[in-house]
Amino acid sequence: MRRTSFAQWPCSIARTMDLLGDWWTPLVLREAFYGIRRFDAFQEALGIARNTLTDRLRRLVKEGLLEKQPYQTDPVRYDYVLSAKGRDFYGVLLVMNRWGDRWLAGEAGPPVAMHHETCGQESHAEVVCAACGEPMTSENTRPRLGPGYPPHLAQRPDVQERFAD
Repeated sequence: MRRTSFAQWPCSIARTMDLLGDWWTPLVLREAFYGIRRFDAFQEALGIARNTLTDRLRRLVKEGLLEKQPYQTDPVRYDYVLSAKGRDFYGVLLVMNRWGDRWLAGEAGPPVAMHHETCGQESHAEVVCAACGEPMTSENTRPRLGPGYPPHLAQRPDVQERFAD
């Protein structure tokens, strides 16, 4: 089966997902953030095969990012609504969008602008430290073992080396 390329789509999220792998799941979520709620609307907006969309929606519901809410009883039809867990994914999409705007946008600029309603400005996502508010970059941030790291793996020499101070 030939893979569809999203490299030229007018959406930085789509372009980023073209590089990362399964692009449909974040794009379904993107459409949910744009206000799409119904199967046919998702399918029309994305041009996605019905079986693929069914699979992605089923997975998003199972994982708790979307909730099914019936809007018709005969036959039963559902709206797919973002849950709290799904709404929390918005920051991920914004960061992906920012990366795509920087590295994949054409000469005309970003295909979609993000308008921050609170201040009324066009803006973009920044990853900042929750404690001090300063930007977090690969140069000033490093991973450390967290409380949920499995103790039996934390004792391995390669893991200790990776997370050494």
